[in-house]
Amino acid sequence: MSISGPLPADREVPIYIDTSKASIARVYDAFLNGKDNYEIDREVLRRVQRVAPEAAQLAFDNREFLIRATRFIALQTGIKQYLDCGSGLPTAENTHQVAQRIQPDSTVVYVDNDPVVLAHGRALLEENDRTHFIAEDIFEPEKVLADEVVVKHLDFTEPIALFQMGTLHHYDGERSPQDIMARYIDALPSGSIVGVTHFYDPETTEYSRLARRMEDVFLHSPMGTGLFRTMPEIEGMFPGLEMIEPGVTLCATWWPDGPRLRPLDQVQYCIVGGLGRKP
Repeated sequence: MSISGPLPADREVPIYIDTSKASIARVYDAFLNGKDNYEIDREVLRRVQRVAPEAAQLAFDNREFLIRATRFIALQTGIKQYLDCGSGLPTAENTHQVAQRIQPDSTVVYVDNDPVVLAHGRALLEENDRTHFIAEDIFEPEKVLADEVVVKHLDFTEPIALFQMGTLHHYDGERSPQDIMARYIDALPSGSIVGVTHFYDPETTEYSRLARRMEDVFLHSPMGTGLFRTMPEIEGMFPGLEMIEPGVTLCATWWPDGPRLRPLDQVQYCIVGGLGRKP
């Protein structure tokens, strides 16, 4: 997908897309310098940038973690099935592109029910006969797992990689995110791998205040979601799993592609990720 810049102000808006409220998928697209976003989405980015000028790095760290995690799984585990919850809008290096470049027979099922993803993203994600898309609520695992596309294209007798990358911090419903993940994990076969990234409150003097200020901006922005949870809360999203070294850690420092030549930006201490394996 091109990242040439935001949508022109006079571009016709499809009638089924509500531009009076920011969309999670479109806001991420704005953070990544994408083109499928509107003024209401860019306003969220601007508000967060007033608190943390490098806020867009949160989205880049999340995306780069996804790419490295997928590459690791494809290269080292033998897993060729992926259930990617909250696909968002297509950008460079989507899950299926990374996995299929290494293992061409890998199958990826994307899940998202954001209207803008349904409008703009679905056709781009379903670009070959091993990539599929379902329109379900990723926070209702029973519905996702029972979907006919999931049942048809994923073999639950063989290991599966399940991703919730940059999604659970947008959930604040009655059911806990730990319970949601427990339901997904219970359905996965032995040898499966679960990947999660999440906004993070380090609970340190240096960075906790920044995390909570960003959280406040997200929650009171036109998007209305974005929780910065603590390490115990995030680690609780891997129930019963054996964590792959180094466990839940900063996205920027999880098996980077090379030596770090510059210090981390402050916001990079406020997003973490990890992979866990089901025994």
